[in-house]
Amino acid sequence: MGKLFILLVLFSAYFGYKIKTSLFSTSPLPPKLDEIWWGPGKPGSIKSVVKPFTISVPDSVLDDLRWRLEHHRPFTPPLEGVQQQYGMNTKLLKEVVDYWRTKYNWRSRETFLNKFPQFTVNIQGLDIHYIHVKPKVAEGVKILPLLILHGWPGSVREFYEIIPILTTPQVGQDFVFEIIAPHIPGYGFSKPAVRPGLSPDHIALVLKNMMNHLGFKKFYTQGGDFGAIILQNMAILYPEVILGYHSNMCLVSSPLSFFKQVLASFLPSFPSWYVRPEHYDRLFPVSEYFMARLKENGYLHEQATKPDTLGVGINDSPVGLAAYILEKFTTGTNKTWQLREDGGLLEYFTYDDLLDNIMFYWITQSATTSFRLYSETFNRAYMGKGILSQPIKVPTACARFSNDFYTADGMLKDVHINLIQLNDYEGGHFAAMQLPKILAEDIYNAVRLFEDNKRSK
Repeated sequence: MGKLFILLVLFSAYFGYKIKTSLFSTSPLPPKLDEIWWGPGKPGSIKSVVKPFTISVPDSVLDDLRWRLEHHRPFTPPLEGVQQQYGMNTKLLKEVVDYWRTKYNWRSRETFLNKFPQFTVNIQGLDIHYIHVKPKVAEGVKILPLLILHGWPGSVREFYEIIPILTTPQVGQDFVFEIIAPHIPGYGFSKPAVRPGLSPDHIALVLKNMMNHLGFKKFYTQGGDFGAIILQNMAILYPEVILGYHSNMCLVSSPLSFFKQVLASFLPSFPSWYVRPEHYDRLFPVSEYFMARLKENGYLHEQATKPDTLGVGINDSPVGLAAYILEKFTTGTNKTWQLREDGGLLEYFTYDDLLDNIMFYWITQSATTSFRLYSETFNRAYMGKGILSQPIKVPTACARFSNDFYTADGMLKDVHINLIQLNDYEGGHFAAMQLPKILAEDIYNAVRLFEDNKRSK
């Protein structure tokens, strides 16, 4: 009996140790990243010179697009009684394609899309395209640099409504923002890598180096979707350059956070500490939560495993590209809109708005290269570094939107250890485009707190 007791004690001690090390310990940060040359040619063969950029699409590209829109194959009719539950309803798709073909005026939109100053600069072999807006303000108004970053299936088009607010002095604020909004490498007019390995941590390094080249030694950051993933990497790996980080998709990816969510589903008294009662249905029952995630993440698995195969069809068909992206604008803005025949697309956006974003993918042929970011992220090489499970030490603010990915309060604190502001809003995944005034106000208020916090130290 004594020997059995000793064995049980030893086993319990070992099991407890494994739980502690796996749940409550964080992996050491990876070694300093090498500044890899991601573009063609020899390292250093292209100088980092800032060049003005104007969107100008050749007539031949537009003629080809028009031909493809006019000669697509007949659509497969939707099932009876089905709206968007099987993906984009082809009746709705026909309406969008007809508008694109007959009413969408690219030359007019091109003028609109050129309204902000744009540039390119080569960083580590990659031409990075970015919008750079410097505010005009009265003397005494402080100008703060803000790097804002989009995700997939977005582009810099997401920021056209919010940039004027962020660069205009607001009542009660003594500062305004200087906006730098790049396309992620492989998206839009930013060139893609020519070799594997350009994962979020390396993109964070590229963009940090870009900001440094532009003269910004320290700056604020804001992002959602993949922009959030990349900027969270930047905040963890290079905290010395980040004045504060604001996100509308705050992430936590750690064994402890997963353990908490599973544990909460078995302990009725636990969730009140872990998640706000009014948000309980966003995470529980756990089985329904994971089934919903599984249902909506099919695209992620395909893009993470076979991006080039998927890209062949999407890059070759503007109709396919539109269906693939617009379905995300339905589900990502409000998941209940899958039950609407119109997909809710025109509740917050116009067809011009949505097609502008699609055109950034079409005219640059960047669908495939945008998909590759998933492959470079959801693999053993990057995930094994455990960067997203590391604590974020810089001041952080989170804006949670009701129809976006949700992270409970009890999980946020595992990583966002310097969380200064947390607000909840009604809205969806594309917050900057859907609700620019609300998001801008949240950013202003967060940076006000960041600045006050900085002065108090």
